[in-house]
Amino acid sequence: MARIRTIKPEAFSSESLAAVSLSAERSFFGLLTQADGQGRFRDQAAVIAGQLWSLRREHGPEAVEDDLIQLDDAGLICRYEGGDGKRYLHIVTFAKHQKINRPSGIRNPECPHHDLGIPREPSPHVQGALAETSASRPGGLAEPSVSPHRPDLGPRNRDLGSTPLGGASAPAPQTVSGKDLIGEYAAACPYRPPQNVLGHLGREVKKLLDEGISPDHIRAGLALQHAKGLHASLLPSLVHEAMNAAPAATAPHQPWTNPTDTAAAYGGEL
Repeated sequence: MARIRTIKPEAFSSESLAAVSLSAERSFFGLLTQADGQGRFRDQAAVIAGQLWSLRREHGPEAVEDDLIQLDDAGLICRYEGGDGKRYLHIVTFAKHQKINRPSGIRNPECPHHDLGIPREPSPHVQGALAETSASRPGGLAEPSVSPHRPDLGPRNRDLGSTPLGGASAPAPQTVSGKDLIGEYAAACPYRPPQNVLGHLGREVKKLLDEGISPDHIRAGLALQHAKGLHASLLPSLVHEAMNAAPAATAPHQPWTNPTDTAAAYGGEL
């Protein structure tokens, strides 16, 4: 159930909010009205899209997922898994800016990193909130940024309610970086893609590399993404398609049999 919440004037001069897109900012303000009395809500992009963007059909679950990634990168929300195995999010500064007159009981599991005080270990590739420009790649491609304020929760763009992916081993040392793969992708395009597209693809590529996915499989997924013109958040599904595509079926062998009507089969030439 939506609730009346407060937006302070200083929110519009917030550097954290200024670091995300306008749609992500709108989603953040909308989440304030949907979160429970502790600032928690189910991490379901499809549900959030239906509640906050129902009259803006062009901004569907994929776009909302991108909003949530940006908000997490900026340290405005924290995405986590509850003890029930379901995904939740927590508005980090909720208690600081919202005064709840009649707080409800605890409806969603506590955030382990902000409510329970469990330290969060940043992923190995965290370099800060700003992208670093690559001097070794043509066109000065930027390395996608990852926030130091979020935990390394692994791949995010799984289908809601999915089970953990099987067959993934510990990340092996990579000889090809995400920067290299994004550089190859950009070089193959007739025109350089927008930076937001490259940044989103870069985040997805890094998560796949950290999961131990082969760069060759990621290249194949990027090629499919380029050919089909799909949203960057679908890259994991395209990599899966490239990795596990069934071989083309061949027609079964048909043994030769003599025709029953030789005159019809050979036109009377025998």
